Amino acid sequence: MTFTKMHGCGNDYIYFDCTKTDLPDASKLAVKLSDRHFGIGGDGIILIKRGKTAEFEMEMYNADGSRSQMCGNGIRCVAKYVFDAGLTDKREFTVESMGAVKHIQILSGNPGDKVCRARVDMGKPILEAAKIPVKCGASCEPVAPCDSVVMRPLSVNGSEYNITCVSMGNPHAVVFLDKKPADFPVCETGPYFENHEFFPERTNTEFAYVENRHTIWMRVWERGTGETLACGTGTCATVVAAILNGFVDASEKVTVHLLGGDLEIEWSGNENDSVFMTGPAETVFVGEI
Repeated sequence: MTFTKMHGCGNDYIYFDCTKTDLPDASKLAVKLSDRHFGIGGDGIILIKRGKTAEFEMEMYNADGSRSQMCGNGIRCVAKYVFDAGLTDKREFTVESMGAVKHIQILSGNPGDKVCRARVDMGKPILEAAKIPVKCGASCEPVAPCDSVVMRPLSVNGSEYNITCVSMGNPHAVVFLDKKPADFPVCETGPYFENHEFFPERTNTEFAYVENRHTIWMRVWERGTGETLACGTGTCATVVAAILNGFVDASEKVTVHLLGGDLEIEWSGNENDSVFMTGPAETVFVGEI
């Protein structure tokens, strides 16, 4: 099988061109190939297909084999792949993932006019508790289905955190810290958030520090994978959460510093408006396995 290793801000996946032939047992394959010691190594695998309701489809599997609804860094790499490979000559097109259609504008600049960046309409943030979803167990205070979850106290592994929850097609819990997260124990704390009873479908968790009205530092624990160098949907969710809490300005471009690089996020502050994400997409190597 021929594959292409790509990353967006260090969030790396193994990509397969399935526009002509499908790839069987993708879930099992994701576990095997994502292993950084005995496989190719990555945060998961992404299958690129012709779309049903969009021009292309992205089928994504995490490193543990679980299916994921959306990946912001992954979808930018899909955009780069289909353009660079000549599968489209359009600079604006659509990609779907589990039924959700995203509009993408590719940005060139590399030698040979290869794609180096892309701007993605990530859709409207989901703020209703039942749709994120969050659902309390017996030990939690109830949350009404229509409520939003903004700066809500939550006990996690004996410590209390204030969380703001947002779905960008997948669930996120954002925790704002009082200093940069460089020394925060993400790998120790992340699994307790991911598997907390408050999140019936598990959750991604962002640990963020707001430096000023236009700048955020962030680390992320992704469900099904662990800590990654970046998370596109998580970065969008963090900026939405920061705007909801009045930490950054709506309708302004916010730069989010991640372990693997920077993403730029824009949101008007109106829950009926889309979040826009701009960031890099890079090919690492092509191989066969």
